[in-house]
Amino acid sequence: MLTRIVTLIFMLLSGSLHAAATEPVDPELKAALMRTVAQAESFNDRFDAEVWLLDMSTRLAPFIKDENERLTMLRLVHREARQAKLKPDLVIAVMHTESLFDRYALSSVGAQGVMQVMPFWKAELGRPEDNLIDLATNLRYGCAILKFYLDKEHGNLRRALARYNGSLGSSRYPDKVLDYWYTYWYVNE
Repeated sequence: MLTRIVTLIFMLLSGSLHAAATEPVDPELKAALMRTVAQAESFNDRFDAEVWLLDMSTRLAPFIKDENERLTMLRLVHREARQAKLKPDLVIAVMHTESLFDRYALSSVGAQGVMQVMPFWKAELGRPEDNLIDLATNLRYGCAILKFYLDKEHGNLRRALARYNGSLGSSRYPDKVLDYWYTYWYVNE
């Protein structure tokens, strides 16, 4: 799979993907991917960025049709997850579970955005002006909260996920996140 992705990236960037596929390369996708890679400061190098972004963008396409929106989201996910010392693919699984990638999601108890962050956190942090619908802000809060719970639980991911969801003692939420992670998003690093 990785070899195929790497080959596709090189062909995409060199403009020779048409020879390997029945449809020509979408020039807008190529341009969007190149812009996103150039802005992806959280990767070790450009090659890592290209591979991860193309792989995850392909996986995310059934959920988010617009490629620019997908690539922007993925770049932000990678940056915020790495900053919090979390696996970006785990964060994507949490987003899948929490909001189905809807940045405007609002739960019945008031949690907001892709990671369903509760607004009380803004007051707790003395940042009432923060907008939890803003993708970067929501990801920063959500990743920091998840990392806090993961540290609190000494690396026990199931318990950390249950705490994140406010359902400690139940396995339903952690099972769902882990199922999405391993079924759709897991990347073996």
